[in-house]
Amino acid sequence: MICFFDSELERLLADDVPFGDLTTDQLGLAGAAGRMDFSARGAMVPALVEAAARLLELAGAKVALSARSGDALAAGAPILSAQGPAPALLRGWKVAQTLIEIWSGVASATRDIVEEARAASPDICVAGTRKNTPGTKKFAAAAVESGGAVMHRLGLSETILVFPEHLAFLPGASLEEIATKLRRQSPEKKLAIEVKSHDQALAAARAGFHLIQAEKFSPAEIARLAGALRGLHGRPLLAAAGGVKRDNARAYAEAGADILVTSAPYSAAPKDVAVSFVVDCQASTPKL
Repeated sequence: MICFFDSELERLLADDVPFGDLTTDQLGLAGAAGRMDFSARGAMVPALVEAAARLLELAGAKVALSARSGDALAAGAPILSAQGPAPALLRGWKVAQTLIEIWSGVASATRDIVEEARAASPDICVAGTRKNTPGTKKFAAAAVESGGAVMHRLGLSETILVFPEHLAFLPGASLEEIATKLRRQSPEKKLAIEVKSHDQALAAARAGFHLIQAEKFSPAEIARLAGALRGLHGRPLLAAAGGVKRDNARAYAEAGADILVTSAPYSAAPKDVAVSFVVDCQASTPKL
């Protein structure tokens, strides 16, 4: 599970409450206390639950979890309860709620794709791309993980993936020459390449690339390529990328892809988290 530093969560609080909670202060709620309950308004796969809980603790509340990131929740299922002074609850309320809502949308959409793909191929890997909103990579990775997938690559420093845009700067170089250079310079790394055609994919496989990423191939084209690759010695892994979503995940899996690479979950609508407050009648109440 991806963990968040307190400093990262404190920045989220500081962004929303930079100079104190003016409304709560002006209403004189410093002596009031109560409990705040989060629950799923509809079916969802929650994400960032633990981070939201820690954020509420940093705001000054005591938190009890009823669900974990990655669980399958039915409508009405409890997620967490936070107890403490009213200022602490109100300070962390919206930030924690929004954190769970937005990234649970991503996690739920990811789970949908994973389940569709694995209905056809139980061992297939679903990978989320790095095409998430800049600055949100860690949140996106946590949500994708909660949905049962992995991250395709977290950044340019992590893996070697040759794109056609790289090849444009190497006119005349063969794929064999490129693969040989990469193996010599980074012998501990696997080599991946994105291809646009069947013939280019076969050429890359013969050149020794370990993974062929077929960009915007149809399921039928993936099936044809998967069949051709099976006849090669040292068959590379085949990844289908570009336009992969819930509606076609099963077809790509049936076609023989080893990996489905997708950005679709990042555009999913947030899930709705219901929040209710219970006032502690034994605590002092403000005088208006």
